[in-house]
Amino acid sequence: MDVTEWLLESDPSIRWQVMADLLDEPPEAVAVERSRVATEGWGARLLALQPDDGYWGGDEYGMHGERTSVTWTLHLLRRLGIDPDAPPVRAAIARVRDNVKWREWDDLPYFHGEVEECVNGGVLALGAYFGELGEGSDRIIARLLQEQLDDGGWNCEPREESDRSSFDSTICVLEGLLEYERAIGDTDASITEARRRGEEYLLERSLFRRRSTGELVRDRYTNLIFPPYWLYDVLRSLDYFRVAHDRPDPRVADAIDLLLSKRGDDGRWLAGEPWHGEVHFAVDASPGEPSRWNTLRALRVLRWYDYSTQS
Repeated sequence: MDVTEWLLESDPSIRWQVMADLLDEPPEAVAVERSRVATEGWGARLLALQPDDGYWGGDEYGMHGERTSVTWTLHLLRRLGIDPDAPPVRAAIARVRDNVKWREWDDLPYFHGEVEECVNGGVLALGAYFGELGEGSDRIIARLLQEQLDDGGWNCEPREESDRSSFDSTICVLEGLLEYERAIGDTDASITEARRRGEEYLLERSLFRRRSTGELVRDRYTNLIFPPYWLYDVLRSLDYFRVAHDRPDPRVADAIDLLLSKRGDDGRWLAGEPWHGEVHFAVDASPGEPSRWNTLRALRVLRWYDYSTQS
């Protein structure tokens, strides 16, 4: 099987990332394919589901486990790599900006975030990706820097309940800080320092082990799913480090070995067990079936790792 050809026989959101991350196609060709995400396939379907008030799924987050809310729809659009400047995307984001509030948190505007670190890290990533930075992102960053724990990571649980970081919360915050830095360019050194401390929290644990014993922290960290929502897994973490650093830290080696152990004889990775909750529609294969998303992400991580360690 030609795995690359199999990946290309898919939605524009997968095709453009294959072209960019695996094939090194010219930027102009990649941009043309990426532009289709807003007008064809999954991206266009998600945009069409937004009501006039901006509230996908009728909710800003989905407190009862729904994955059809504003938050998870925007995260999926971001992971599809939809062009944030495409006119239908700008119209959708304007409806969110102008109408959506955190109704449980003093009716704060959506891009101002709320109080939990994992949620705010995600909202910061969305604001940076979709060009909604300003007072809201400043508020989120101030909170996140203040809430960083002594071990370097973050935890959505209050400090009085836990003074240890969570892999789940930490990866959400790291993605937000990185997306913000990439959008702004020259950011305050304190932001980069906080992000590096958060990375160190994960690296000290080889991305999935207990620092004290070396044992696997949670079985679900080896369950590779797309989209990941707020959940941590090894592939999500490796893909973060691929974007954040040109050269891998040697301490990701065990995570790379784990990723390789999950590759099938045909060169593909299978879909994991998805997290519970209602979704708009499936964007990945059924559990145990070959997953284009896992295969794409795994191949680009391995390419980054092999190229960087051999150069």
